[in-house]
Amino acid sequence: MGVVAVLKRSRAPRAKRAREPLPPGAWSRLAACTGAAALLQLDGTLITVALPSVAHGLGVSNSSTAVVLSAYFIAYALALLPGGWLVDRFGARRLALAGLGLFALGAGAGAVAPTIGVLVATRVVQGLGAGLVSPAALAGAVSGFPAARRGAALGIWGASAGIANLLGPVLGGLLTVGLGWRANWWALVPLAVLSAVTILREVPPTVHGEETSHPVLNDTVLTASFVAALTFAVMIGCFYLAEQYLQRAAGFSALGASAVLVVVALLVGLAAPFAGRLVDEHGERLPAVMGFLAAAIGLVILGIPGMPLDSPVTLLPLIPVGLGLGMLFVPTSRAALNATPLASHGRTSAVLSVGRLLGAAVGAGLAGLAVAGGVDASKTHDALLIACAVCVLIGIPASTRLGRGVPPPGEPNVVGRDERSIREAASAG
Repeated sequence: MGVVAVLKRSRAPRAKRAREPLPPGAWSRLAACTGAAALLQLDGTLITVALPSVAHGLGVSNSSTAVVLSAYFIAYALALLPGGWLVDRFGARRLALAGLGLFALGAGAGAVAPTIGVLVATRVVQGLGAGLVSPAALAGAVSGFPAARRGAALGIWGASAGIANLLGPVLGGLLTVGLGWRANWWALVPLAVLSAVTILREVPPTVHGEETSHPVLNDTVLTASFVAALTFAVMIGCFYLAEQYLQRAAGFSALGASAVLVVVALLVGLAAPFAGRLVDEHGERLPAVMGFLAAAIGLVILGIPGMPLDSPVTLLPLIPVGLGLGMLFVPTSRAALNATPLASHGRTSAVLSVGRLLGAAVGAGLAGLAVAGGVDASKTHDALLIACAVCVLIGIPASTRLGRGVPPPGEPNVVGRDERSIREAASAG
């Protein structure tokens, strides 16, 4: 009876906090900011599909178009940390609007670029804009949610990334085939304008911009960023291996090989909302451990010598891989954001994004080394087994260091001053 009583007492505050009412406009604010972040995801896949046509249209080699992507991501990464500080200093709405303006300007200029050099320069402008939008969008998205309910918001956030990654190749292919490669850049302009209008309407002007003296590099943020980096290292590394093996060894077309990534992206999008509910109920550790464990199960099956890597059977072990990776987006974001005050969420979001970009770069680099001498089934199996070992030996232990998820009531980061003032005004009305 004593144990039952203790369990009831421990569950009661959690249930009460989970039912805490949200301030007015929390969901519409989340939708506006999620749309801006999805635009950044859409850009990568949209432009990637168009690159072969870019090479033909501008009279350059296919390999030289890689700089179109790398210039964007380098500028994106360099702008993140300053962008996060600016979000905390001037507010999420201002920085999101400024970033979307730069992004739209770069996209419009890229659509009329006469040479590859000019196109690369416009991608730098887009990347700088993305580096401002990314931390502003994440900070603004969760700003209407108390700490105990941020998992649900971040689950929707993660699902939107999966949907954007699904739509990108389809939209990019249709635009490139029907209207030419420049249509991909033109399409980004009205999408950025629409996103800016939505943020202007739905996001309050003073979501942040209060204090910038709070430190953000505490143990929880560093651990969450490390887990996020591991997630992207495994995901991007495996994506690279899949593309290389299917196209170079199995003889798939680029479209056929991309279909595999679409399946994984769909599973990631499906898993994110489920992970959001789990972290709100049980904290970040359980879903993070489950995510790495599920991914490891799928990877170890794919890594078994003799396991087909280019048949319908391959889709079965891809299911736990996709679902597992999808489980990992929400716990890392929620743990880091709940470990810092609302006024520091711009910088916290930037640190998380830097971790993900670094992880993606490391994963792609290591996967490239694994198949540097040529791609065959044996090398691919070995590389997948190494990815499985990373999940088990590094990912799971790191996940156990994440916070338990629901801070005690009264912590300054549970309800920020903006939310508290909105609720007090609503109560008074």
